[in-house]
Amino acid sequence: MAREVRLLLVEDDEVDVRTILRALEKHRVTNQVTVASDGKEALDLLQSGNLPISPLVVLLDLNMPRMNGLELLRAMRQDPRLAQVAVVVLTMSADEQNVVEAYNLNAAGYLRKPVQFDDFVLLMGTLHKYWTLVEMP
Repeated sequence: MAREVRLLLVEDDEVDVRTILRALEKHRVTNQVTVASDGKEALDLLQSGNLPISPLVVLLDLNMPRMNGLELLRAMRQDPRLAQVAVVVLTMSADEQNVVEAYNLNAAGYLRKPVQFDDFVLLMGTLHKYWTLVEMP
């Protein structure tokens, strides 16, 4: 039987956090979700050992204070213990350079946050299928 995937939501906007959690609830997603308000908090949490990293999917915003999403992703890829953690960028940014850099850092996906809640629900349903079906280390 597959292990249940934990989620780490790295998001500084409280409204987006609530929207994402509500969208997950709509799909009756019961995965454990931990929220970090920026990349620095997320990195500290990941490196502390207090959050099991296997299996883990990180849902990562890019534009955050202290340490942005790309800085966090770069730090994770440089840490042998965190290098293989699946990271899905979930952001408003459509900047092509951000997309290229995220994939160069082995992001598992780059998704733009929808504006409408119903579209958020569809997106979260698709992500739930992803981490349910994919083999995780």
